[in-house]
Amino acid sequence: MSEEDRPRERLCSMGPQALSNAELLAVLIGSGTKEHSALRIAEEMTKDEGLYRQVARWHRVQEFRHIKGLGNARAARILAAMELGKRVACASAVESEHIASPGDGAQYLMGRLRNETHEKFLVILLNTKNRVIKTEQIAEGSLTSAVVHPREVFAPAVVAHAACILVAHNHPSGDPYPSTEDRKLTQALDEAGHILGIPLLDHLVIGDGCYYSFKEHGDL
Repeated sequence: MSEEDRPRERLCSMGPQALSNAELLAVLIGSGTKEHSALRIAEEMTKDEGLYRQVARWHRVQEFRHIKGLGNARAARILAAMELGKRVACASAVESEHIASPGDGAQYLMGRLRNETHEKFLVILLNTKNRVIKTEQIAEGSLTSAVVHPREVFAPAVVAHAACILVAHNHPSGDPYPSTEDRKLTQALDEAGHILGIPLLDHLVIGDGCYYSFKEHGDL
């Protein structure tokens, strides 16, 4: 049995949970090159933790060019698998999910936001039982109180007859600690929510596997 066949055989006989990250990646890569096997290429990609974490944020085939042994076809397979994983994760957090705590909200959004390379601002519309009605993206880019206006945040909540909202955005740096602008925006949204009768339940800042809750820290 060739080295390239071993991860596939192990997956078939023992299941994907038995494989290392490098072996799973080798299955996606498929065949190697004259110089390197698929497993060798995968091991090179995963042994450098910085590179491994960086790959999770890539969205274009061209970003894989500097990795030896990866052509467009292999890079496309990896990108497709990562995107499918994100979509499955989002689908598993069904729209009827109950948001009972900041941790629930963070879990609901983590897969969607943690690896984004740009800031994205989302609003989750909730009913009277704190179940998700809908999630909408309001803005993308450098988020400030001037860019994210309460009008845009609460408009979908009014249309959907939401009882309350939870807002969230990501920090591509991975550090969820809120900026001064984050705090100003939270205050503006909280005040608007009181006026409209649609309370702001929380503002979550999503980092790399961690989050900051304004509610948990007593800022709401």
